[in-house]
Amino acid sequence: MTFADLLVMLAYLTALPLLALGLAGRQTSATAYLEGHGDLPWWALCLSLVATETSTLTLISVPGIAYGSGMVFVGLALGYLIGRAIVAWKFLPLYQSGKMLSAYDWLGQRFGSSMQRMASSTFLITRLLAEAVRLFAGMLPLAAMLDAAHMGLPHAVLLGGIMLVTLFYTLCGGLRAVVWSDSIQFGLYLFGSAACLALLWHAAPAGVLHTLQAAGRFDLFVYNTPPFTSSFTPLAALLGGTVLSVASHGTDQLMVQRVLAARCLHDARLALMGSAVGVGLLFALLSGVGVLLWVHHGGATLHQAGFATPDAVFPAYIAQELPSGLRGLMLAGVLAATMGSLSATLSAMTAATVGDFAAPCTWAARRLGLSGLGFARVITLFWAGALVLCAGLFAQGSQSAVLVGLSIAACGYGPMLASFIAGMAWPGLKARILAPAFGLSVPLMVLAMMYLHPYGKPLAFVWLIVLGMITLFGLVGLRYVIQKRSHC
Repeated sequence: MTFADLLVMLAYLTALPLLALGLAGRQTSATAYLEGHGDLPWWALCLSLVATETSTLTLISVPGIAYGSGMVFVGLALGYLIGRAIVAWKFLPLYQSGKMLSAYDWLGQRFGSSMQRMASSTFLITRLLAEAVRLFAGMLPLAAMLDAAHMGLPHAVLLGGIMLVTLFYTLCGGLRAVVWSDSIQFGLYLFGSAACLALLWHAAPAGVLHTLQAAGRFDLFVYNTPPFTSSFTPLAALLGGTVLSVASHGTDQLMVQRVLAARCLHDARLALMGSAVGVGLLFALLSGVGVLLWVHHGGATLHQAGFATPDAVFPAYIAQELPSGLRGLMLAGVLAATMGSLSATLSAMTAATVGDFAAPCTWAARRLGLSGLGFARVITLFWAGALVLCAGLFAQGSQSAVLVGLSIAACGYGPMLASFIAGMAWPGLKARILAPAFGLSVPLMVLAMMYLHPYGKPLAFVWLIVLGMITLFGLVGLRYVIQKRSHC
């Protein structure tokens, strides 16, 4: 690590919080802190959606997956586009029809507060674990560079440092600071990734395109794999990607909070559909980096190239082969991706806690003698501490971090999406039937993630979502039949 690298990183860590707070302005109430005044432009919300969705998992893991499998994430993005179109025209009108603080307000209006709190609790737990994976993954390049410079620090110190910088602007500026910082951070790591692609292309041998095409590295899908074990087959990418996008952007507070902050339904739809295009372009850029890294290593497998996991490929290139200055910029981009998703998660989890558990939160705030804004900031601090503690759970994982994180989120996505669909399509459905089915289907999906391994491989996360939907619909139907018979 050179002086230029350190200077670039220091400039980033100093300028970003100040710039985000300057754009956000002062927050004077809990509503402003969690909702952003409802006057943010659609393009900023669009960039924030992309930054929140992609984060460090994308920046680190997608090149590693492309190293071994080619441009498969671009194929998955096609399913994302279809799914987001469904959300834009079917789900967003529900959220824009009334004043809502969280995605689960609608479930509360439809089925009562118990169902709302059950859904929100599922979001909070799965998001805590999934974001812990992101946080740990974002620390890996920084740890590698510090070790290479003989300045190694304990992981706990690095995690705490990333969290403290993120907390500074999140606590002071609320959702507005999160959205503006996301936009800046996305631009930073997009530029850094494009620079890496340009360097790899410049160093590639003649005929590189022919080599990649002959090796199948431009394929958008994976073929000839055991059923249900890959998320990148044509059916899994298009159908599963659609279902994943509907679940994440239609029922996950992390994404829904952004569209709730839009000025109107039209702006919310522009932000959502624009993010589909943005994430597709980013997937293509990062996949290009991955396939060129495969050429850079002479077509060697991960094991032959000395990599323990796919997530080690891109961080090793950043730490060992980028020129001085650009290395610091790329590391700042990795930190930007980490901090962007982290601040978004803290804001979303705080909004879900305060909005979906309003009565106990109001009681706690009174007992502590805090205002609504002060209590919301205390909740943000609580979730920050929980994330740092949970991040250590994933230090020994051997799978791609992006797939682990998506699998954890998928445990709640399937039952959650099925609950929204059931509420919209079945007017006579009551909470006494839906709530027990939801409460049972989520732990069943956790067991499926842990133990359901067709052909000796974990069930792909997109099929875990589909299985969760089928399970909830099946349990609702079973309980409905049992109730009917008991009345006869």
